[in-house]
Amino acid sequence: MRLRFWAITVSAIVVSTSCATGSQSGTPSSSSPSVPSFSTVTVTAGPPASTPAPIGPSTFTPIIGSVLAPPMAVAATDGKTHLVYELMLTNASPQDLTLTSVGAVAAGNRLLTLSGDGLAHWMRVLGNPTPTTTIGPAQSALVWLDIVLAGPNAPTNLIHTVGVSIPQAQPPLTATVGPATTTETIAPTTVDNRTPVTISPPLSGDNWVDANGCCDATPHRMAVNPVNGAFWVPERYAIDYVRLTPDGRLFNGDKGDLASYPSFGADVIAVADGPVVALAEGMPEQVPGANPVGLPLDQYSGNRVIQDIGGGNYVMYAHLKTGSIKVKVGDRLTTGQPIAAVGNTGNTDAPHLHFQLMSDPEPLRANGLPFLFDKFRLDSRLPPDAIEILQAGGPVMQHGATPAARTLQMPLYLDVMTYPGR
Repeated sequence: MRLRFWAITVSAIVVSTSCATGSQSGTPSSSSPSVPSFSTVTVTAGPPASTPAPIGPSTFTPIIGSVLAPPMAVAATDGKTHLVYELMLTNASPQDLTLTSVGAVAAGNRLLTLSGDGLAHWMRVLGNPTPTTTIGPAQSALVWLDIVLAGPNAPTNLIHTVGVSIPQAQPPLTATVGPATTTETIAPTTVDNRTPVTISPPLSGDNWVDANGCCDATPHRMAVNPVNGAFWVPERYAIDYVRLTPDGRLFNGDKGDLASYPSFGADVIAVADGPVVALAEGMPEQVPGANPVGLPLDQYSGNRVIQDIGGGNYVMYAHLKTGSIKVKVGDRLTTGQPIAAVGNTGNTDAPHLHFQLMSDPEPLRANGLPFLFDKFRLDSRLPPDAIEILQAGGPVMQHGATPAARTLQMPLYLDVMTYPGR
C-alpha cells in the first residue's frame, strides 16, 4: 500500500486516483513537441525501387507489443545503470492468454527476465490495478521494466521476448491438438543515447527522503495518462520529498497540524538556470492526514512552478505552500535561487515537494525524464515498509547504506539524503 499523496497524475492503469495536473498559465514551449500530428500524403503507385529483403516465414503472434518511449540510461545511487521504461502488450486472440515470461535482450544477451509472481508484480491490464499474468481477449496490459546494468555502457537496441501459454489450439495457427505454448520476439526499440541532464537538488539540509521515486512499483512509476490519443508517463522518475525528524518520524505531535511536519515551509530552490514558463498559485493548504475530495483536475498538483531548463527538459515543483511563490512567468531563474516553500496544496495528505523532470511543460502530456544531481550525500536507505510506518506516526530505522558523498547520480526510492546549502 502507498500513501495517496505520493503521486501527481491520474493513472490510466491503476484505478485509484493519485494526483493530477491540468492546464497551466503561461505559454508552453514548442521546442519539445509532444502531441503527434498527421498529414495527408498522396502516393502514386509504381514499381518498387528494389526487392525487399526476406523477413522469414510468417508466424502467428497472439501477443503484439511496443515500447511507450525508448529508455535512457541513468546512473543511480546503487552504483548501477538503469534503463526504465514500459512495454505495452495486446492480446489479439479470442481467448485468455497467460504470459509465462517477459524478457529483454540486447545483441543476443538476455538482460532481464520476469516470470511468475515477479512478472505479476510488474504487470497490469489497463484499468485494473490487480497484479496479473493473464490478458483477456482484445485486452491490453502494461509491463513496467527496469533493466539494471553493472557498468555505465548501455546497449543501443533492445528486443523483447514473451512466453505465451495458449489454452486452446487455433489451427492452423497453433498446434492442432491440445494447448500450445510459444515464445514470441516482439517490440524492438532503440535506446535513447542522450546523457541525462545534470542539475542541483531542489532542497537543502538533511533527512530528505525520496518517498516515491524510481524504480519500484510506486504510484509515480505506474501512473500512465491517456491524453490526446496517446499514453504518457510523466512521473516515471518523479520524487516526492518528505523530511524526517531527527528521531526518524514524518511528524511530531498532532498529525493534522501542518506545523508538526519538518517538511512544511522548507525552501524550494531552482535546480538549474532557465525561465519560468508556467505556474499556478492561490490554492489553500489541505489538512494533513486526510485525502482531499472534490478537487478539479487542474488543482491536483496544487500551487506549482514549471521551469524550462533547456534541451527539451522541463522541471515541475508542486504542492507549494500558499503565498510562498516568489517568481512569475517569464522570470529567468538561476541555480540555487529560492522560488517557493514546501506546502500541502492540491491532492496531498502530508506536506511534501513533488519534483519531476519532463519532456513538455504540460504535465499530463509529457514523458518523465531521468536526471543526475551534481552533488549530495547519501546517508541511508529506509526499509520497504517505511511509508506505512511513517504514515502511522512511527519512527523508521535507517539502514542499508554507508554515508558517502555522491556525484552525478539519481536518487532511488527510499534513499535518505543530505543536500548542500546554496
